[in-house]
Amino acid sequence: MIRLARTLLVSCLLVSTAIGQTDLASRFQSDFLQGKLAWESVLEAARVEGEVQFFYWGGDDNLNIWMDTVVVPAMAELGVTLRTNRITGTKDAVDLVLAEAAAGKGIGDGSVDAIWLNGENFFTLKQQGQLFGSFAQALPNSVHFEWDERDPRSTLNLRDFGTPTEGMEVPWSGEQYVCVANRRLMSVDQTPSDFAGLRAYLEARPGKFAYVKPPHYLGNTFVQQVLYAFNPDGTGALPFQASISELGTEELARLIEPGFVYLRELEPLLVGGPQGAARYPEDGAAADGLFRNSEIHLTCGFGLYAVATKRANGSYPATAEEIIFPAGNMIKNKNYLAIPANAPNPAAALVLANYMASVDAQVTRLELVGYPAGIDPWRLSAEDAAKLEAAAPPHFGVTAAELDANIAPDTNASLVDVIEAVWLDYIERRSDEPFAAIVARATAPALATQ
Repeated sequence: MIRLARTLLVSCLLVSTAIGQTDLASRFQSDFLQGKLAWESVLEAARVEGEVQFFYWGGDDNLNIWMDTVVVPAMAELGVTLRTNRITGTKDAVDLVLAEAAAGKGIGDGSVDAIWLNGENFFTLKQQGQLFGSFAQALPNSVHFEWDERDPRSTLNLRDFGTPTEGMEVPWSGEQYVCVANRRLMSVDQTPSDFAGLRAYLEARPGKFAYVKPPHYLGNTFVQQVLYAFNPDGTGALPFQASISELGTEELARLIEPGFVYLRELEPLLVGGPQGAARYPEDGAAADGLFRNSEIHLTCGFGLYAVATKRANGSYPATAEEIIFPAGNMIKNKNYLAIPANAPNPAAALVLANYMASVDAQVTRLELVGYPAGIDPWRLSAEDAAKLEAAAPPHFGVTAAELDANIAPDTNASLVDVIEAVWLDYIERRSDEPFAAIVARATAPALATQ
């Protein structure tokens, strides 16, 4: 109990008595969230805990190298051993948290201290009450983010796929869904700026485009942008910020039917379509392969600096350039670090989250990995903002200002599974049922959990 007693004294949580780790961690959580602990007490408690279990998607070698060579040593200097748990899907970590909670494991007893996530995974943990609490604005480095809801630039810090964050996750990185043209095959004057232009391009050159197959998030995002563009009310992304319970089945069907009609009409013009069987790449790597081999003339995916990175490593041809498509509807989001309600080392998790929000961490990750910053440049000193700008890879074909001028928010997390289910039924299976019936079947599970 020596370690527990030390934590007890350091954090000023309780007198030195023999108590369980769950009780200790619970008291730490309560005191931190109520603003009773100085940051130095959090740092010392983290040193006593000694480690932090971080779960994140490990499919990027550059990110893994940065974690090992930059973040691990930085956390060691703070007295914490970073345990990197590299997973193939974020849902795996979320499911582990939920399973342990169902088994009665509370804070101090779980296996996951921090998760890199956004969207549906955050929505799930929040809906299930399995988040640590509103910690983000209590971190010293929270000054690097815009939290004023009167400033429209705060939206991505305050809402995650339409779900209010309420400080239960801290932004880590930002991304934008960007389409890329091979200028050897598609000239500037041939480049579409909207979906009507894309269809016209493909009618003249059938088979020269593909989007990733839903329910992969890259495919979901392409479909969401189509739905925004064909919103019959002309209000773009706005109604899609509401939850499924707020919209209701009939209204959702009305809003999305024109976009799905377009997607069905587009199918014969996609890769394989002229031969009678459209092919959908399973993931971003498959789509990149089609693009690199000139089987398709443009491709789309998340990656604000992907062109610079992939031109450099040969994943894209040297003639690849970013394009503004679809104008006004290029989805941009942030991804975040969240702390589960049953984190085994909550103090160390807070220290990790604060480090990840530091200027040094954000700059080195941008330099070495190419992931856009999650911190907001206008909240930084002139010197720090200049460091961030200098670290950013170049754009090709467009400017950062043009990209920023065409952003749209993600769809509400509660709609994502519904849209996936409709796509699988209406597009993949080519159901001939009335569209409203397809949507009603897709919304039933989501409405049951609201």
